[in-house]
Amino acid sequence: MPEPRDHTEDRNWIETILRYIPGFRGYLEKEYRRESDDLQRDWLADRLQRSKRAIDDLSRPLADAGQIDLLPQVDRLRGRLDKLIGRIRGAMQGYSGFFDLVRVREDLLDRVYEHDVALMRQVDTLAEAIEDLPNQQEQLVGALSELLRQTDDLDDAWDQREDMLKGLQ
Repeated sequence: MPEPRDHTEDRNWIETILRYIPGFRGYLEKEYRRESDDLQRDWLADRLQRSKRAIDDLSRPLADAGQIDLLPQVDRLRGRLDKLIGRIRGAMQGYSGFFDLVRVREDLLDRVYEHDVALMRQVDTLAEAIEDLPNQQEQLVGALSELLRQTDDLDDAWDQREDMLKGLQ
């Protein structure tokens, strides 16, 4: 998993020099945070998108075997994942730009990054469980219910992130 703070360590020599110009350092730090936020959101969405292949791998055999009673739950899981992936890809960036009217406080950004690391773990755990779904034939009903719950929990965690960025928390 990428670590959001590590992105700022990959600086070239010009950026290192520019950091010493008064006022410019803060601008660069914010740009690094913006880039890190984009990378992190891309990783979250891509990880969830990749895990959806397992849902397709499960749907085909269920339909072929005539076990269509489980397909609505499988489709509900796919739909909730699609919604969550769309929210992540379309989310506002983790800080306001240099010339934006509204600024996000640095301490708030630190809390957002801590929350983002927890989100990354939560996404990875959910994705691994989804990828294991085709192996859960005997406990499929329970596994699908648990995955729907985990997806809802992740959606709630994303709401918390958005609330932090809006300054509501």
